[in-house]
Amino acid sequence: MVEKIGSFDVAVVGGGPGGYVAAIRAGQLGMSTILIEKDPQPGGTCLHRGCIPTKALLQSAHVLDVAKESSYFGIQLDNPSVDMEGVLSFQKKIVQKNAKGVEYLLKKNGVTTVHGTGRLDGLNSIRVVIDDQTEKVVEAKNIILATGSVAARPGFLDWSTDKIITSDEALKLDSVPGKVVVLGAGAVGCEFASILNSFGSDVTIVEMMDRLLPIEDHECSAELQRSFKKHGIRSMVSTKLEKATPTASGVDLVLTDGNGKTEEIHADILLCAIGRKPVTDALKLDQVGIKTENGFIPVNPDQSTTRPNIFAIGDIVHGTAQLAHVASAEGIIAVESIAGMHTQPIVNERVPNATYCHPEVASIGLTENAAREAGHEIKVSKFPLSALGKAGIVGKAVPGFFKIIADEAYGEILGIHIVGPHATDLISEGCAILGLEGTAADLAHIIHPHPTLGEGMMEAAHGLVGGAIHM
Repeated sequence: MVEKIGSFDVAVVGGGPGGYVAAIRAGQLGMSTILIEKDPQPGGTCLHRGCIPTKALLQSAHVLDVAKESSYFGIQLDNPSVDMEGVLSFQKKIVQKNAKGVEYLLKKNGVTTVHGTGRLDGLNSIRVVIDDQTEKVVEAKNIILATGSVAARPGFLDWSTDKIITSDEALKLDSVPGKVVVLGAGAVGCEFASILNSFGSDVTIVEMMDRLLPIEDHECSAELQRSFKKHGIRSMVSTKLEKATPTASGVDLVLTDGNGKTEEIHADILLCAIGRKPVTDALKLDQVGIKTENGFIPVNPDQSTTRPNIFAIGDIVHGTAQLAHVASAEGIIAVESIAGMHTQPIVNERVPNATYCHPEVASIGLTENAAREAGHEIKVSKFPLSALGKAGIVGKAVPGFFKIIADEAYGEILGIHIVGPHATDLISEGCAILGLEGTAADLAHIIHPHPTLGEGMMEAAHGLVGGAIHM
């Protein structure tokens, strides 16, 4: 049975951080809006299978780490340990609280929500499959595609076994595996390596590129690898997985390093974290003449596709980072474009990166190598967190630094890179500085509160205009 729901100004397909933000903004602007979401609750991968539940696990891991070092703070705790049932309960509470918050915001802004799988049925029509017997048709003047991505499951791995998993399954582990190999040292791989190490697993992380977090500045990657080694995580970079054979007790792995040396490893679990695949196959894009590149949709600066009333945002977009905050920003751009408002397109160099492992890594702008390759004459300043008064209060041995790359001639800041506690929060100041095209002198003259870790940003800026005070 096919039922026509109605006609709307905006229909959004996908309720993740791109889709639900777009729907809310459309509602705020007075447009009749419908959100089509396949899951029982909005929030998408970020809320239910990605950002939020992963960060809940990381917080549990952090609390356990602090408990183990409690004597440093003058607190005595006997044998702190992980309770996976309690950890998963905490994770679930956080996810549900956020999901209910999103539901409230959608309702508050007059957004109609229908649960089902949507696909294009024309330039102004969406067919929503509710179940095997029920379909609904939505008519809309404008359509925003926000179907997101799923964890990549490469064909060279055997996915019929529970010994080879992605981040989706890792979020549900009800016991701590003894030995884990993490394939891929991007943000997802490094975060799960950190979590499992803190919980007590023997962790090896394998990466084909020559360092951890390959998109980050080379000094940040090196600092993270040193810290991982100190905490017992083995990093195998410039290393290729040749073979993974599931067994009754786990997975037998054959690895080859950059020198051609082969090593065999047995692990209880192989966690594959080598990227995400856009969810566009079921959208029937070809029916309306929208082409894709490896499943990704090319868009214009206003997020419109080759069909001016159909927009694409988030992880399905070609050429932009698969990050929740990018999806949200793109959602607002698309809606405000529909409303005829002036919009600011995404500038990739102004998108912050954030990895929440221990220690955290965050950045915005150009790395040192990228700045040089782009032809900039640069000056670089690095200030260690250990030199800050707040550092010893935060922990026994605080790793990390602030690194600022600036233009030699005029001092414009080209990139900011942070490794250490709360780096993912501290980078927000860097976002503002780069967004406002600030200079090293501007930043150095901004008074920062004491004692804070944020003082390191000011000190690094001082290093570019005369010398850091506390180093």
